[in-house]
Amino acid sequence: MPQITIVDSTLRDGAQGELLSFSVQDKLNIALALDDFGIDCIEAGTPASNPKDMEFFRKLASVPLKNARPCAFGTTRRKEHTVAEDEGLGLLLEANTPIVSIVGKASLRQVTEVIKATQEENTAMIADSISFLKEKGKQVFFDAEHFFDGFQEAPDFAMDTLRTALESGADVLCLCDTNGGRTPTEIYRAVKAVRQVFPKAAIGIHCHNDCGCAVANSMVAVEAGATQVQGTFSGYGERCGNADLSVLIPNLILKKGCRCNVTHLEKLCDTAHRVAEISNVAIPGGKPYVGHSAFAHKGGMHIDGMLKMDGAFEHISPDVVGNHRRYLLSEVSGRSTLLEKVKHLSPKLTKESTELSRIVEKLKEMEFLGYQFEAAEASLELLARRVLGLHRPHFELVQYKTIGEYPAPNNKDQASAMIEVKVGSSVEVSAALGNGPVNALDQALRKALKVFYPQLDKVHLTDYKVRVLDTESATAAKVRVLIDSGDGSRVWTTVGVSTDIIEASWLALADSIEYQLIE
Repeated sequence: MPQITIVDSTLRDGAQGELLSFSVQDKLNIALALDDFGIDCIEAGTPASNPKDMEFFRKLASVPLKNARPCAFGTTRRKEHTVAEDEGLGLLLEANTPIVSIVGKASLRQVTEVIKATQEENTAMIADSISFLKEKGKQVFFDAEHFFDGFQEAPDFAMDTLRTALESGADVLCLCDTNGGRTPTEIYRAVKAVRQVFPKAAIGIHCHNDCGCAVANSMVAVEAGATQVQGTFSGYGERCGNADLSVLIPNLILKKGCRCNVTHLEKLCDTAHRVAEISNVAIPGGKPYVGHSAFAHKGGMHIDGMLKMDGAFEHISPDVVGNHRRYLLSEVSGRSTLLEKVKHLSPKLTKESTELSRIVEKLKEMEFLGYQFEAAEASLELLARRVLGLHRPHFELVQYKTIGEYPAPNNKDQASAMIEVKVGSSVEVSAALGNGPVNALDQALRKALKVFYPQLDKVHLTDYKVRVLDTESATAAKVRVLIDSGDGSRVWTTVGVSTDIIEASWLALADSIEYQLIE
């Protein structure tokens, strides 16, 4: 199977996605994550677009990369400029990267209506720019912008742009579905035609996802002869984004048998989440390969099959991409799932045991009240421990009181909380200010309990979610609160339900502390 070169454009094309904004340090951190994963080339930015990108290129030059080669992105010279006086080309050289990606129009309509140039002017812009960069010792990727639209509108013109680029010294002809509107059949036909006309050329593919086909289009392009694929992690990018490398790379390796320099595919999940964390964007649970739910099983029949035969309802083993299998517990999961979840608490438990039946009944009772334990496995374990008589509470709430104030006197601490807890025969009272009543209650509880449990210094809340369960009740609605907590080595989730959002938060918060204190 072919050797495929991976070009990651998260820091350039991905940065054009809505709500994404990378600092220079963010870009450096993402570049290191991509390099560690084994990406061949990082298209890291456009020097002519903003000073931040140029500053990034300057700092990147001092970063030792193990696998990836950096690439700067720019356009062909302007039609009214020579290459020597074109500022964009000058900044491309100043970025000092071994590779440059130069974009030129491959659609006749785009040439005449967007840049208002003639065919001859467009050809000269491409030829002059690539020749200039090659003379400066650069490896050049030619991004044939709007190629697939151009191939359908005026195929001879589209092919001539590629021929011009190749004759001028371009190392790769990258065919761009810039509008993201082409389907796999169209992509395959066009790439196959390019391969037949230019049999020795290195062909790349750059797809956008505007009709949801970017990954599929990239895969069929490889089948048709492309040996370079471009994309972004998690599909970040303008409009609907780019081809998602977190899906495309494992598809090429595992489904198509392609070879590439990503030799540790088990780092995929970690890399995707590192990039997402730096980007401040949550990865959807259902994202293939790397999503939290990608290998999560809920249906009773599915779980029973998985317990009987490894991989019964999975297309690959999750550890191949660094993910893990999860069995979700709910009213549709069945006793086998519950037993799998709790048997470590009591090895004598069986599907027929009365203790398991008691846990099932308690679970159904809690779910009827609005609890959901699929994502709150720490609360599920505490529920099972309580039913089995295995849990000794580490503290008891005597009372709490919260007070909110608006507007806040210092624009920060708009709430206060007082709490009284009992540990054994000792009572501790504490108070704290916070950015809202839940934060104040959290701070007060920690302050009170750290007298008895100093290890709580390591515990911190990492996420807080609220879901309204019955919207018809308006402000009297019942809410479900999910709290994610961590101590530096593990993360766990707890849940609370009430018509009072503070009480629901307290229930989830108390479970979070109890779970951490389990020995």
